Amino acid sequence: MVSVGLSTPKWNCGFDNRLIFGDNLLALKALEQEFAGKVKCVFIDPPYNTGSAFEHYDDGVEHSIWLSLMRDRLVMLRNLLSDDGSLWVTLDDNEAHYLKVMCDEIFGRANFIGNAIWEKADSPRMDAQFFSVRHDHLIVFGKDITKTTWNKLRTDETAAHYDKLDEYGRKYYLKPLRAMGGQGDSRAARPTLYYALTAPDGSQIFPKRQDGTDGAWRWNKAKVELEKSRIDWIQGRNGWTPNYRIYAEENAQRPPETIWTHGDVGSNRTSKAEIKSLFPELVPFGTPKPEKLLQRVVHIASNRDDLVLDSFAGSGTTGAVAHKMGRRWIMVELGEHCHTHIIPRLKKVIDDEDKGGITEAVGWQGGGGFRYFHLAPSLLETDKWGREVISKEYNATMLAEALCKLENFTYAPSDAVYWQHGHSTERDFIYVTTQTLGPDQLQQLSDEVGADRSLLVLCAAFRGTADRWSNLTVKKIPNHIKYRCEWGHDDYSLKVENLPKASPKPVAAPSSKLKASEQTDLFGGDEEGQP
Repeated sequence: MVSVGLSTPKWNCGFDNRLIFGDNLLALKALEQEFAGKVKCVFIDPPYNTGSAFEHYDDGVEHSIWLSLMRDRLVMLRNLLSDDGSLWVTLDDNEAHYLKVMCDEIFGRANFIGNAIWEKADSPRMDAQFFSVRHDHLIVFGKDITKTTWNKLRTDETAAHYDKLDEYGRKYYLKPLRAMGGQGDSRAARPTLYYALTAPDGSQIFPKRQDGTDGAWRWNKAKVELEKSRIDWIQGRNGWTPNYRIYAEENAQRPPETIWTHGDVGSNRTSKAEIKSLFPELVPFGTPKPEKLLQRVVHIASNRDDLVLDSFAGSGTTGAVAHKMGRRWIMVELGEHCHTHIIPRLKKVIDDEDKGGITEAVGWQGGGGFRYFHLAPSLLETDKWGREVISKEYNATMLAEALCKLENFTYAPSDAVYWQHGHSTERDFIYVTTQTLGPDQLQQLSDEVGADRSLLVLCAAFRGTADRWSNLTVKKIPNHIKYRCEWGHDDYSLKVENLPKASPKPVAAPSSKLKASEQTDLFGGDEEGQP
């Protein structure tokens, strides 16, 4: 069953940030009603499908299955992105190019922004058979590239030719005030720029070309007067020469480039050291990303208070970095490291106990909070007679909220009107009940709703003809919903043994290799439970 809502938070700190424990596809569906079109930056670091076994992911399923699973999630992520938002996906060569083609289909080829190369290794692997692979891909798409907005990178490097300092410590270099080169450096070409300037000793200096003929200044008299503090006089063998100062830009910016070195954004070694410093007693997370890498992504793709989403949260780097940078965030994770790594890590960030990563660079001093959710249980279950029934775990409130989400109604129960559990417009309401409704009860509902409003009634059963009341739409549950969602699975773990089986093949000789049926979940979706 597709969990249609999020259960009551385990603790409620009153903050916008959300950590969701559960399958990411189901969580994305649950988020869609509230957050469609509101996410500025999506960063995901999905399993690379390399077949390599990690402590926290068994990273390897059949190629077409991996693509199918990713496609479902990418479609949902696109729905959540704002029109000016962007998607960032890290992958290696195993699936990166296939994913790019698939994103061309989902987002449109025109919305492909680029492929940045991240230098993930800071040293070569000497045991490599062919290439020693040192990079991963960052594939980037805009939802609508004509509306996508990005921030440039600040550059703190100053070119070597800025070799002088003024009295305030600002770097600059000098350039001759005389016009040089081209057709505008002569008195004949620019007669208004031929005039005398007064040197420090009081002498009058006219612009002269290198051949001794009359030249021209770059600036007119008015600008010379306005910018006189920028003019430096240098006395040489041929007398005084005026020069003007060119200052290095403060807060200079540049567009991001497509090569991201480990020196700029960190490497795998950096990220593992960051996690180890936070949790020295735990098994290191196998594939974390360095905080500086996420800092660059978040800086480029969002601004303060924007919403950042990561539906493959892993060790929680995206949330930790977004939190430190003043962004709102949503993370989804199914693995138990949600509790062993992510929650403790975020608490350290909030309590100012995380001194590593980008903490010092952004001046982070703690604060904020987040809410923890887990996906609601299966809405339907099979009773002992084999009939589909509403799960016993659902009380009346949970059922009403779940069905509101399934029917795209906003759950907003009225204290005064018992049949108003939610609304889709100001005049369209929904009523959920496990009772059997008779004609008299339906007539009473119709009278109370009135001619200028409408009501969707979801009930266990009803007697009478449903179209008798023009302002009521009456449907039976669970029949009305059982074909609109998958159900009967609480873990939603993708296990290879549950995938459709191929035609039987001759039995091969025993092998010591891991059997497909022994692989644990990758995406957190039972194939039977996938849409």
